Parts: sequence; structure tokens; C-alpha cells
Amino acid sequence: MGTRLVSGKTFMELFMTGRELVKKTLRFEEVERLPRTLCMTPNIWMFREDELAQFYRRFPDDTTFTTKLRYGQSPYFRGTPNRKGSFTDEFGCEWHTFVDGVCGEVKKGPLQSMADLDAYKLPWELLDGADFSGQNEAYKSTDKYIIAGSLTRPFERMQFLCGTEELYTYIAEENPMFFKLLEMLHEFNVRELKMVAAQAVDGVSFMDDWGSQTSLLISPLTWRKYFKPMYREYCEIIHAAGKDVFFHSDGRIELIYGDLVEIGVNAINSQLWCMDMEALGDKYAGKIAFWGGVDRQYALPRGTEEDVRKNVRRMGKALLKKGHTGLFAEMSWEGSTPLANALAAFDEFEKI
Repeated sequence: MGTRLVSGKTFMELFMTGRELVKKTLRFEEVERLPRTLCMTPNIWMFREDELAQFYRRFPDDTTFTTKLRYGQSPYFRGTPNRKGSFTDEFGCEWHTFVDGVCGEVKKGPLQSMADLDAYKLPWELLDGADFSGQNEAYKSTDKYIIAGSLTRPFERMQFLCGTEELYTYIAEENPMFFKLLEMLHEFNVRELKMVAAQAVDGVSFMDDWGSQTSLLISPLTWRKYFKPMYREYCEIIHAAGKDVFFHSDGRIELIYGDLVEIGVNAINSQLWCMDMEALGDKYAGKIAFWGGVDRQYALPRGTEEDVRKNVRRMGKALLKKGHTGLFAEMSWEGSTPLANALAAFDEFEKI
């Protein structure tokens, strides 16, 4: 019996699951619509639950970040994240938050000298006490594409631990403290990613913010010398387990886009609006999937609904090239963005 068509679409196309949509998108195959991923800052789920529910009723996600990977208890952690005040994270870094619903910023790390580093112990308890046993059942219970987040963010983690200015100085001077800390974190990250990639998930994500508004934060040569080999190993670990690699970085990072393609990143979430989006599409469409996202600096928080729609249409034109898909309907919903703009963005994605 032949496959029936409904309004020019097969039943398979009409009822494709989120998992199938994402996998086809990562293979740059034709899909019925762009797969949806909504990211958000804590103030959305903390204080705008009704609006979030309204959004999801209209545009349910095709992806989900697993919540069944339970890490152990860190001896450093204390306080409450995302609340006004201060807390200490799992690695011993002190964060200050000035308003409820945002993550805040690190004000003090535990590593001020080599003596501190010699005495410092990474929170291996997070991995030693991890319980990932609930993930197999969670995978069976959904047809969404499951992305496992991870703790892996070596460049940012080093800044949190010893300070941003200090880290840049260590890198420039090739200070032994930089190399020792890098080696310690890499050992931790490798073990974590092997554990996470072995679970019942479809993809694994890691991150580092590498760009300012106008440039890469360190030279691409330095990035390739110290960080690219680590990233390559992370990608190899994830791919060896049969999972896709998702990577996030803010800022202007086009100088390392080709490197991320080369080492095997499958999907990248970046601030497309800091860069020449059309050039990125010309160079990398069909080579890496663009995991969003809509302009969250201007269009979403400050623009009109039509500004947001124009924003999305430009993404489609720049990043969807003939013969390829590889674009996600994705945005970061932050506290200053009205519901109407969030809805307009995904409504326009539906029309691409």
C-alpha cells in the first residue's frame, strides 16, 4: 500500500517525533518544520510560569535537557543559586546575585596562588556520588530528542577559579599555574563526559564563552594550541558513544567556527548577531547545524513583534541553503523579553 498524502505531506512527515526531527536536521535532511528548542534564564521559570505554560501549549519543545543525571554532593556548595545574595558553587567559587532570577557573577575564586592550587581538590564527589540510574526509563518515556548537559566548560571554569584578568596573564606568560589547572580540569572533564555519554541520551552538550562583542577573547592560535586538542578529545568521547555533540559559546567566534566543524561539533549555539551571519551560512551550511538563536540583545527584549519576525526571516535566508536544513528554531527567553515577542519568534520559525 502506498503512503497517503495529507495536504501534500505524508503521514510520517505530519507525525514525525521531536527525536526524528532533530536527527534529520543534524544530518541536513529535509524536515517538515524546524525542530524547536526553548532556552531560558531562571527568572522565566521562577516568576513567569503562566506565560511559560502558555508558550509551551502553542510551541512544545522537540528537545529536552535531561534532569535524571543526578550528581553527587560537593563539599564546597552552600547557599541558594539564582536568588539575591551570594552562594558558593560546586567548585568553591563565590557568586553574587543582585536580583532574583539571574545567575549572577563570580566575585571570588579559591585559587589566588600556586600554593592555593597545590592544596586545592576538585570536587570529585560530584562524579563519585553520581546516580544516573533513572535515565534509561526517562529515555523510554519521551519521543523528544534528549540532550545531556554537562559541567564541562574549561576556559570559563578557570576564570571562575582564579579570576579572568589573572587567567589571561597566566596564559600570556605560560605560567605553570595555567598548565597545572588546565590538566586538572581536563582530567575531570574527560571522566565526566565518558560517564554522561554512556547514558541513554541522544546528544551531549558542553560550553565555553569565547567571544566578546567584537572579537575572540584570546588569539585563535593560542586557542588552537591549548584548547582545541581538549575539545577534540571531548568530541571523540561523545561520538564514540554514538551521541551527537552540542556546543555553546557567546560572542564573536567566527575565527574558530571552522575548527569546531573540523573536530566534530554537530550543532553550535552562538550569538549569530555579533557576526556576519550570511558569511557563516555560505561557509558552514551543510557542515554544522545552527542551534539558534534569535537576537537576544536587541530584537527580543527591545524590538517589536515585526522586528523579531524580520530577525527570524533573516536567519532562515542566511543559514538555510539549497539542499540543506541544519537550523533549529531556538531562542533564549530572558526576563526583559515580553511573551508576545517570544511567541512571534517561534510563530515565524513555523513559516520557514
